[in-house]
Amino acid sequence: MVAEEIPDLELLRKGGKLQLSRALSLLEQSPAKMLNLLNDCYHAPRAQVVGVTGPPGVGKSTLLAELIKSYRAEGRTVGVIAVDPSSKKSGGALLGDRVRFSTDPEDQGVFVRSMAARERLGGLADLTIAAMVLMRAVFDIVLIETVGVGQSETDVSGVTDTVVFCVQPGSGDSLQFMKAGIAEIPHIALVTKADMGKAAERTKADLRGALSLSSEESSDWAVKVLALSSSDKTGLEGFMTAIDEHYTWLQSEGMLSVQRHQQAKQWLREAVRDLFGRAGLSFLQNTELSLDKAGEISPFELLSQVQQELVISRR
Repeated sequence: MVAEEIPDLELLRKGGKLQLSRALSLLEQSPAKMLNLLNDCYHAPRAQVVGVTGPPGVGKSTLLAELIKSYRAEGRTVGVIAVDPSSKKSGGALLGDRVRFSTDPEDQGVFVRSMAARERLGGLADLTIAAMVLMRAVFDIVLIETVGVGQSETDVSGVTDTVVFCVQPGSGDSLQFMKAGIAEIPHIALVTKADMGKAAERTKADLRGALSLSSEESSDWAVKVLALSSSDKTGLEGFMTAIDEHYTWLQSEGMLSVQRHQQAKQWLREAVRDLFGRAGLSFLQNTELSLDKAGEISPFELLSQVQQELVISRR
C-alpha cells in the first residue's frame, strides 16, 4: 500500500475540498506526520476564527447555516468545524455535517467538517485546534460550533478570535450565563429567535445585567448584546458587522497576535500535560523550550521537540 502524499501549504490552498479533506483525514490518522504542514499553516493565517457556543437547542446550527450563505454571497470563503456529540456505538460524530448544514457540494468556497467530542469536556474535539490551524490558513473566515456549553465548557475561547454566546429567550439560560466561566468568554452575546418579541427583549436585558457584573476593565472590548432571528434574517447584518468590528479591534489594538500567542501557550501546556503529566510540564518549564516560544515557532513543533528531549533524557 502506497503512503498517501502529504500536501504542502500551496497545494492545500489550491486543491479545494478534496485536498483539505485528505489533509484532515491524515491529521486524524497520524498527527506527527502533519508537523511540517501544521507549522507552515500556523505561520500563515488568513481567517478570522469565530466560535459559536451556547446550550443545545439554542439554534447554533441554524445560525451557522445563515452565516455561511451570507458570507458566500459576499464572496468570502468559509471553513466550518462542527463538534457533535459522540455516538456510543462508533465513537464518531452523532449528527454529522449533512444533517446540520445544506451546502452546495460543488462550491469550493465552503467546507464543513464534523468532529466527535468523544470524552473531552470543554465543548470541543481533541483535534479541533490542529484542524482550525489548517483551515485558518486556507479560508477567509472559520466558524467553530461547539457541542454545547456548561460551566466547564469554555475551551472555545482558547481556539477562536471571536466568541459568540447564544441564548434562547425564556429558557433561563441567562441565569446560567451569569455563573463564573461563561460570563467571561464571549465578545458577542446573541439572543436567538428574536421574533419572540418581549421574551427576547427581557433576555437581552438579563444579558446586559450579567455582563455589567462580569466586566473588569473599561479599556477592554465592550461585549455587544444583540438579537437575531434566523427565520426572517432580522439582525443578521448587524451581527455580521459586529463580528467584523471585533476582528478590526483586535488588529488595531495589537491584541490579535497576543491572543493567538496565549492560545498557543495554553494548547502546548495542555498537550504536554495530557501526554506526560506534571513531569512533562516541569521538564518544559526547566528547559530552553520555554512556553514563551509558542509565538516564535509553532506549538506543534515545540511539542515535537519536547517529546524528543524527553525520550533522550529518559534513556
